[in-house]
Amino acid sequence: MKSFAFRGFTLTLVLLLAGCQSAPQPANLPVDDLVSAFRQLDQSLISGDLIGAENQLNTLQQRAVGDTRLEQFQRQLAEAHLQQGQKALQNGDLNSATKALSRARNLMPQAPALTTGLDGAIAQARETELAAAEQQRQAEQLAAARSEATRLEQVRQVRLAAERRATATEAAQLANTPQAETPTPAPTEPKAKLIDPSAASSVISLPMLDNQDNQRLRSLLDAVAADVVAFRCAVRIDVRQAKDFPWVASLLNARIKRLDPGFSPRISHVVKPAQVPQLVLSPAR
Repeated sequence: MKSFAFRGFTLTLVLLLAGCQSAPQPANLPVDDLVSAFRQLDQSLISGDLIGAENQLNTLQQRAVGDTRLEQFQRQLAEAHLQQGQKALQNGDLNSATKALSRARNLMPQAPALTTGLDGAIAQARETELAAAEQQRQAEQLAAARSEATRLEQVRQVRLAAERRATATEAAQLANTPQAETPTPAPTEPKAKLIDPSAASSVISLPMLDNQDNQRLRSLLDAVAADVVAFRCAVRIDVRQAKDFPWVASLLNARIKRLDPGFSPRISHVVKPAQVPQLVLSPAR
């Protein structure tokens, strides 16, 4: 009885071993080319190789027309470009952000809402950049204008200093020039050169002071000095700037002293910035 049971067990074991040996072994099945291509596209997206991913997607769109996976990967690639654009915008690289936005739009033209956020952020950044550039331009223009005004004022001060030195030298030479003794002439009625002796005052315009025509100014003051001495005129000098008064007064005084060293006229001035410079002569009564 035991021998029969043992023989049955042995037979069963042999059959099992034979069955295992005769069962078909799984074969290495070929992988679908599209599956491999989609896996490579997914890896490119994960690694951040967006240019490579875009090239792979273009190839798949030609090989797998109508495959539902294309739209999913197309959206993922568009979102990756938008994320790249956001990072570029945060780093202040507007050109890269704009390029990323353009790629995202090309990928998903049917979903404009997808790019609205980045589009608005770039527009605001551009506006801020333009405002800053305009502010910088205006600041540079203002600085240049101030620099030019300073330079012109320095040139003007140098010119005025030279004119005053020349006037002082001329006055000193006139004062040291001996006057020739002449016989006392018989009193005659003086003749006015510029003024109306019968009027309370006469106005003589000095436009050459604005034009900086010093030769004409000196020539005119020669005639003014003659009238001042002849009719003992009080003189008022109307100038645009107070600093012009000493110069005109010194030129006039030098000529008066040359004609009559003992006469000291009353000379005053008024500052009238909007009026052409002038002399107001008032003969003595």
